[in-house]
Amino acid sequence: MPMSFGHSMLAHWALDPDVLYLNHGTVGVTPRRVLLAQQAIRDEIERQPSRFLLRELTSLAGRPRTEPTRLRIAAEAVARFIGARGPDVVFVDNATTGVNAVLRSFPLQPGDELLLTDQNYGATARVARFVARERDAAVRVAAVPYPAFNRAALLQSIAAAITARTRIAVIDHIASESALVFPIADIAALCRSRGVALLVDGAHAPGVLPLDVHAIGADWYVANLHKWAHAPRSSAFLWSHPSRQAGLHPAVVSWGLDQGYLAEFDWVGTRDPSAWLATPDGLAFLHELGFDAVRRYNHDLVCRAARMLADRWGTRLEIDDADLGFMATVPAPDRLGSSSEDAARLRDRLLFEDKIEVQVHAVQERLWIRISAQVYNEWSDFERLAEAVAGTPGLKTRPPL
Repeated sequence: MPMSFGHSMLAHWALDPDVLYLNHGTVGVTPRRVLLAQQAIRDEIERQPSRFLLRELTSLAGRPRTEPTRLRIAAEAVARFIGARGPDVVFVDNATTGVNAVLRSFPLQPGDELLLTDQNYGATARVARFVARERDAAVRVAAVPYPAFNRAALLQSIAAAITARTRIAVIDHIASESALVFPIADIAALCRSRGVALLVDGAHAPGVLPLDVHAIGADWYVANLHKWAHAPRSSAFLWSHPSRQAGLHPAVVSWGLDQGYLAEFDWVGTRDPSAWLATPDGLAFLHELGFDAVRRYNHDLVCRAARMLADRWGTRLEIDDADLGFMATVPAPDRLGSSSEDAARLRDRLLFEDKIEVQVHAVQERLWIRISAQVYNEWSDFERLAEAVAGTPGLKTRPPL
């Protein structure tokens, strides 16, 4: 029997009842039952830590195993969810860790170019610039048509930014700040036709979009599972095409060095693996909710809410519903400012005075409010945000006297 979405679903999460949470996309919110599953794994580890970590989680010690390790069993569950083979999927702590692994392993030479867009996640862009600096390479940036988004124009911009020196591109599947869903399979085909390797940063995609990572046609795909796929923090995956696994090393090199893709990534030193091992419980919760029903509810809610907010605040939303997932970014009223300081001030006011947690950022000389819709949200939540922002006096940074 289908579940009824809305505020009744809050019982499944431990969110503060005094705060309206419209920011699921930032770091995720782990369901209570998944946290319980994770704690049970921690308790099991502590009964025999060495045996669990070195013989069951991995096979670093003891007799050779004939059955899959606990980590490989969990990775197989993730692989089924994203349309991949288990041996091509490894766990990483977060998407940024996966990006580090790929870019720091990629054989960039002096004079080579690495391609980003102007909507890459900030941490990813910093990794790219760091690697380029270390290799005496260069970073090129393709402009995303925004706020009036057009998929064909995006492809044209990326194509125009590729040169004879471009070796690898790092492109988001769902852009973090704008919340735009990029036509990633078309981007992959374009890169492939120009001989450019492609790393997809899918941080926001699992649990939002149905994934078949192999069919996308990229070389690597990294994504978080603790945002929309209900895994505990920190759980993410790195998928690598079989032809790209040789020479790929984790950001932390350990005992598996040069012993193969899985050996290197499955053990990166002593750590708490419970988030990875509880990830199948998060996926099971999503399937119990009904993935298709979740997608319909969240997408419809966020699209309707975004248009209502823009109308209520007297701004414009120039994005089609098809280009959004479970998040939408709405221009805030002009009177609220345009700087990063103004964004921080508005975000703090909404949290500490109005008890609303929502993402606010500054770009293109104005403030933007990014809303998230999860099954515990309902229409009245966004009406409350609309009223709070509409009633907020001008908060622009005043110039010094």
